[in-house]
Amino acid sequence: MTTRRKFLAGAGVAGAAALAAPAVHAQSKIKWRMQTYAGPALAEHVIKPAIDSFNKIAGDQMEIELYFADQLVPTSELFRAMQSGTIDAVQSDDDSMASPTEVTVFGGYFPFASRYSLDVPVLFNQYGLNEIWDAEYSKVGVKHISAGSWDPCHFATKDPIRSLADLKGKRVFTFPTAGRFLTQFGVVPVTLPWEDIEVAVQTGELDGIAWSGITEDYTVGWADVTNYFLTNNISGAWAGSFFANMDRWNELPDNLKELVKVTFDSSHYYRQWWYWGGEASLRVNGTKMELTSIPDKEWEQVEQAAVKFWDEIASESETKAKVVEIFKKYNADMVKAGRPYRYS
Repeated sequence: MTTRRKFLAGAGVAGAAALAAPAVHAQSKIKWRMQTYAGPALAEHVIKPAIDSFNKIAGDQMEIELYFADQLVPTSELFRAMQSGTIDAVQSDDDSMASPTEVTVFGGYFPFASRYSLDVPVLFNQYGLNEIWDAEYSKVGVKHISAGSWDPCHFATKDPIRSLADLKGKRVFTFPTAGRFLTQFGVVPVTLPWEDIEVAVQTGELDGIAWSGITEDYTVGWADVTNYFLTNNISGAWAGSFFANMDRWNELPDNLKELVKVTFDSSHYYRQWWYWGGEASLRVNGTKMELTSIPDKEWEQVEQAAVKFWDEIASESETKAKVVEIFKKYNADMVKAGRPYRYS
């Protein structure tokens, strides 16, 4: 029969043994450094809510430290820094971060590949782009986590654009592929660090910006230095992605991989409604920029030029040809589907 004295004596021995045993340390918290293409004001919407959510749920298991545009490395060096492990993850488009893949040219604003923001996730999740991106990035030691859409690509300018002729000679900050396409209309693409754009417009180094829709123009301050917003766009949605160094990705336990995917998907969802509502609201209620338009008949020249541009890109490689074929198939399906998928 166990007496109280025997029980206490046994407990004392067990306690002493516990004290003598070596301490078992909990697994140390995993930490990632992630850099976005976006500056602080824009990042508040396009990435920070998702990272805050991830860190809150991950708790002691993992933390993602978020850095803004050019904070650790210039945006054009993001891919190399991630590939080498200098940083662990990136939010960007393929084009801006100069990734050495066959799909780089399609990141950002590929002319008229999409008309609406929902086109991008459907192209990736239902028309096969996910598999192509996964294969291309796996070849270079990077994990393509997921793609999503951002805002459409419009011109914000100091002087009004009401015809194609008004574009000639305009020095414009834009994406590499968009710039390559727009040169045929006399646009002079200019590459500058993101944080220098506002001052460059003020000083006359730039005549305008073709990098976003009106939501970003207001959010980041460009609406304060430009006077006009062209309602015609060269793409209905920016296509960007989340990426990670492959070794760092493979080190994650399955539950954290799943948490990364889910919270990054929440970022894609946030942007869907934030941009969609913001574009309409600021066109209607914004007071800083006057809306201008190029007549539809004249703008058709730009749309027809895009088709030729697609074929030019497709001729460069088998993978590029496959992506262009998917764009053609998808857009043809949308036209056949009719309203509301396509109105013209």
